[in-house]
Amino acid sequence: MPARILYVDDEDDIREIAQMSLELEPEFEVRSCSSGAAALVDAAAWQPDVILLDVMMPDMDGPETLKRLAESQPTATIPVVFITARTQTHDVERYLAMGAVGVIAKPFDPLALAGDVKRLLASRAGDPAA
Repeated sequence: MPARILYVDDEDDIREIAQMSLELEPEFEVRSCSSGAAALVDAAAWQPDVILLDVMMPDMDGPETLKRLAESQPTATIPVVFITARTQTHDVERYLAMGAVGVIAKPFDPLALAGDVKRLLASRAGDPAA
């Protein structure tokens, strides 16, 4: 069964590139949405295996979206990975302290994104090859 990935980003072009690059991996089923509010609805309904979440979005940013996902019973256990340009050590530590399971730097390499996500999923599953 393919791993379900929900990609959340307010920028249409980045979301499209991410979705296309992730869909190159046959083990992934990918959906995307453009806001934190949509992510809350989509994640509860679809139950992805991981959510890739942009940090800086209007209305509801990534950290607020993560907080609301964690507070909602249907989405509380879905791992969240932040996608952000803010990847200095103190930023990454803050995101992990919020409950994110990882951080992927933006701009990401479209050819490496699927591999990065696979490694994060494998490390969460306790796969020693990760």
